[in-house]
Amino acid sequence: MSKIDSQRQKAAAFQALHAGEPFVIPNPWDAGSARVLAALGFKALATTSSGFAFTLGRLDGEVTLDEVVEHAQALDRATELPVSVDLENGYGSDPESVVLAVTRIAEAGAVGASIEDYDPGGNIYELPHAAERVAAAVEAASGLSFPFTLTARAENHIRGNPDLDDTIARLQAFEAAGADVLYAPGLRTPTEIRSVCEAVSKPVNVLARPGLSMDEIVDAGAQRVSVGGSLTWVAVSGMVAAATEIRDHGDFSSLRANSPLRAS
Repeated sequence: MSKIDSQRQKAAAFQALHAGEPFVIPNPWDAGSARVLAALGFKALATTSSGFAFTLGRLDGEVTLDEVVEHAQALDRATELPVSVDLENGYGSDPESVVLAVTRIAEAGAVGASIEDYDPGGNIYELPHAAERVAAAVEAASGLSFPFTLTARAENHIRGNPDLDDTIARLQAFEAAGADVLYAPGLRTPTEIRSVCEAVSKPVNVLARPGLSMDEIVDAGAQRVSVGGSLTWVAVSGMVAAATEIRDHGDFSSLRANSPLRAS
């Protein structure tokens, strides 16, 4: 199968997931973790900006578009699953930067991406500008030869402005601009999730939290659940715990763990 035929097949599969049963889209931080998640039976993958930045020894927001494109290529090659990419703010505040980011990530093999309404300088974009950026991303996606699934993110709840009414207004504007999936990371309760889901008609992605179950999220109306960088920190926490036992007590018992991947 040619590369473009494979990408079209992945794109169609990813699109179909959003019309089927609610699903979890986990967030690998490198090619190895992507292969583990594929082996566990997940149907699609989404990158995590914070998890990927960690692999480079940096903080979230300190990675370039070129590096993200290379990362997306590695994840796409690692498995047969559709990959959606966290493009943060599109690597520029202007619509042209968003268009470039979507175009380049599609060329790398991704079949979806998310765009935020938050600038790394610390500001949430004014709604008209935020919607204009989403519309530009939608236009770029529509020019591709396969169905690219664009997720528009309203960052209020993880950026110190948990204003649900404003979040809903933003998601409604992003839906009107043509976004395929709507996402407000940081919703904390089933009531908040339900309010968002009832206010829009497009599929809603919810960021998983330890205090929320899959059943609660789905009952509230969400179609897709992601975990952000959390799996990265679970893995790192396990390493820290094992390394601490080695350092403090000379205890190597935690090294019994085996690789979940079989040699090919």
